[in-house]
Amino acid sequence: MAPTVSVDIWTDINCPFCYLGKRRFEQALEQFEHRDAVRVTHHSFELDPTLSPGHSEPVIDWIASKYGMPRDQAAANERSLGLQAEAVGLGYEVDGRDYGNSFDMHRLLHLALEKGKQDAVIDALYAANFAAPQPLFGDRDRLIAVVTEAGLDESDVRRVLDSDEYADAVRADEQRAAELGADGVPFFVLDNKYAVSGAQPPELFAQALQQCWDD
Repeated sequence: MAPTVSVDIWTDINCPFCYLGKRRFEQALEQFEHRDAVRVTHHSFELDPTLSPGHSEPVIDWIASKYGMPRDQAAANERSLGLQAEAVGLGYEVDGRDYGNSFDMHRLLHLALEKGKQDAVIDALYAANFAAPQPLFGDRDRLIAVVTEAGLDESDVRRVLDSDEYADAVRADEQRAAELGADGVPFFVLDNKYAVSGAQPPELFAQALQQCWDD
C-alpha cells in the first residue's frame, strides 16, 4: 500500500485565522513533493458554542464586546487581517460582515465530507463569510444557496437543516479537540502525532509535512 499523510484540521467558519491558515497550509502543500498522498479532513470547532441558533451580529461589535476594546481598535484589527488575507490572494471584507452561530454550518460540512465535497464547501463558506459583505450567519436562504452552489444537493441540505442530523458528529469532533488540548483554531494534526496550532507560515507547514513523510 502506498504511504499517505493524514491531516486533520479543526476550524470554525467564524475564524479569520482558520481562513488564512487553510490558504497558508495549501501554499505549503502545493510545493510538497508528495502532495497527492496527503489526505485532509476538516473537523468542527465552535469558537462560541453558547450562541443561540440563528444568532447574528456585526463582527466588529462582537470583537469589541468580547475583547473589551473600542470599536475603532476592533475595526483596525479587521483591516490588519484584510491585509494578511490580501497577501495570500484571499478576499476580505473589513466591514459589514456578521458573526454568529456556526453549528448548522458544521453539520453541513459533515454532509459534505460524506459526499466527497468537503473542501469545496468549506471554501465556499469561507468566501461567503469573509469575502462578501452581506451577512451569512443569520440568513438560512443564503446559506443554502452557498453550499448548493458548491456542489451539495439542495434536498439533502434542507433535510439536514430541518433535523438534528450530524449533530452527534459535530459534538464528537469538539470532544476530540478537547482531548487533544485544542483551545483555539485552526488546529492541525498530522498523522495523529504532530500538532500545529494557528495560521502558521507556509514554511512551518512544509516542515511538518516533510517530517511526517520522513517518518
